[in-house]
Amino acid sequence: MRQAVLLGNLDTKRTNYFRQAAKQAGLPVYFADWNHWEKQWEGLPEAELFLKIDPPLWESCFLEELGSLVTDYERKLDRLARMADTYKIEYFNHPSAIAELLNKRVCKKKLCQAGIPVTESLEEEGEEPPGQMSFEMLLEKMEKQGIHQVFLKPVSGSGAAGVSAFRWQPRFGKMVLYTCSLEQAGTGLVNTKRLRRFSKPEEIIPLLNRILSLGCIVERWYAKEEYQGYSYDLRAVVQEGDIDFLLARLSKGPITNLHLNNRPLEAGMLGLPASVLESVEEICRKSMKCFAGLRSAGIDILLERGSLKPRIIEMNAQGDLIYQDIYHQNRIYSHQAEMMKEWIGE
Repeated sequence: MRQAVLLGNLDTKRTNYFRQAAKQAGLPVYFADWNHWEKQWEGLPEAELFLKIDPPLWESCFLEELGSLVTDYERKLDRLARMADTYKIEYFNHPSAIAELLNKRVCKKKLCQAGIPVTESLEEEGEEPPGQMSFEMLLEKMEKQGIHQVFLKPVSGSGAAGVSAFRWQPRFGKMVLYTCSLEQAGTGLVNTKRLRRFSKPEEIIPLLNRILSLGCIVERWYAKEEYQGYSYDLRAVVQEGDIDFLLARLSKGPITNLHLNNRPLEAGMLGLPASVLESVEEICRKSMKCFAGLRSAGIDILLERGSLKPRIIEMNAQGDLIYQDIYHQNRIYSHQAEMMKEWIGE
């Protein structure tokens, strides 16, 4: 007997639309809730299991709690990986692959080792990652490499939590910071989910010091290709080596996440040359092969302005929720249901 299992959160769009797709495919799915999944596991039948792991819900907006939340999730993923010693489990995405992609530094390192073009880090080859960087250390690193605009991202996290874009003009003593992070008196650093622009050093320096204290990677800020006055990047959902969905995220600012009121656009509307789309597909396929046990991922891709050269911004092993898909054809989850059904043999 083989059984499909979804580990997730009750009554979320991820769960509801995957279940909808599974029902249409005629795939019976056992649902395990993150709130009491280990107790539920004891009630699973003696069967071979095909397990899909959705991310747990994090309701906190406090960025200082991000590290402990990620650490707890990594422990759960390790526990799920070791459960294969007791249960016969086939993983949709292996827990170790999910954990590798959670860590942006680890993920980028593997991509670079495979020769895949990425948004480049300011960490020099062989350099030990800094435990905690200060604003002064950041400026020194930027000055040394002759780079005056960068993105800063917490090593782990999603949804633009802690992500910031910083531009510095040393010749004129000017700087500007774009971020969703904000220091609130009595509560600490919070993710406001609204992009703000700061241009005064007395505002930027203390805020950047707090953001950097989270443990960040620093990457070159590239000029993105534009469409009708918007800069944009691409989100590709890649499953079993093929792009199931390709979406452009258009923005008037440097951060393109759609929950920041940015504009989604079906990538076919951009009028990109076939050679560029082929290059995007190629680096997506190569990127997936870097991680054992990875069947599905959301991959963010930058196209450099002018040359349209694609670079991987980051990868997310649980980046399969695309509203523009679930409210239309639900193609991504339908493909997942068919993949699991085929494994079960129905």
